[in-house]
Amino acid sequence: MQLSQATGNGSIELLLGDIVDQQVDAIVNAANTFLLGGGGVDGAIHEAAGPELLEACRKMPLDPQGQRCPTGEARTTPAFGLGADWVIHAVGPIYDENDHQGSCRLLQAAYEASLAEAGERGCRSIAFPAISTGAFQFPLESAAGVAISAARDFLDHSCHPERICFVLFNQLHWDIFQAALG
Repeated sequence: MQLSQATGNGSIELLLGDIVDQQVDAIVNAANTFLLGGGGVDGAIHEAAGPELLEACRKMPLDPQGQRCPTGEARTTPAFGLGADWVIHAVGPIYDENDHQGSCRLLQAAYEASLAEAGERGCRSIAFPAISTGAFQFPLESAAGVAISAARDFLDHSCHPERICFVLFNQLHWDIFQAALG
């Protein structure tokens, strides 16, 4: 299942499928701050990319809190065994129901940082999962709105990447992202 909408300087696409199968310049990993793999999308990307991805992540410097990538930021490694050139590791927030706006700002920052990383590498296409909607428990409707808004804002002001894909794992996610896309 696929839907594409032209906007700004490119297009936003919704795809129902598996992110590790995408043929794009950059695949975004919904990572944790340690960048050492995990469950869900993170585990699937690490498994498909091979052990070299974990080694590349381990080489990233640690900040004073022991993190390789703070929440709301992104880091880039080669994609190794994936059909992309790059993996952009984006750390979205663990949802805080007592600070919805703060959680939304951090999620938006993670999308913006990922798009900036892709642009710096000359990527023309990028595939995102629904960041923070799994183990980090971000409400899907809110997360979809933030994701689509970040993509539209980016395409209104930049040319690369010009194709932003949201690869959604199941029909419910696809339906909610479709509603957010309008």
